[in-house]
Amino acid sequence: MRREDEFFGDQDLSLVYIAKKLKEALAVETLLTRAEYDYFVEPDRYRGGVIFQTERVGAFFYVVPERESQVREYLAANGYPPWQPA
Repeated sequence: MRREDEFFGDQDLSLVYIAKKLKEALAVETLLTRAEYDYFVEPDRYRGGVIFQTERVGAFFYVVPERESQVREYLAANGYPPWQPA
């Protein structure tokens, strides 16, 4: 379920997905809500493009570290490969 930042208190959250389009963000929200995962989503900037890189805004999805691997597997199984750190 979508939660506000205050719900998680002082916990450090793990970034699991970056949606680059609104339709994609809504689909990920629906998946996480149906599975009853608590998550936090916020807009943030990322760099995109191969030849001409630009700064863009996307929806960044975070979960508690204890659920991170479970959520990553769930997203991948449903066609949304999770974000991987560089």
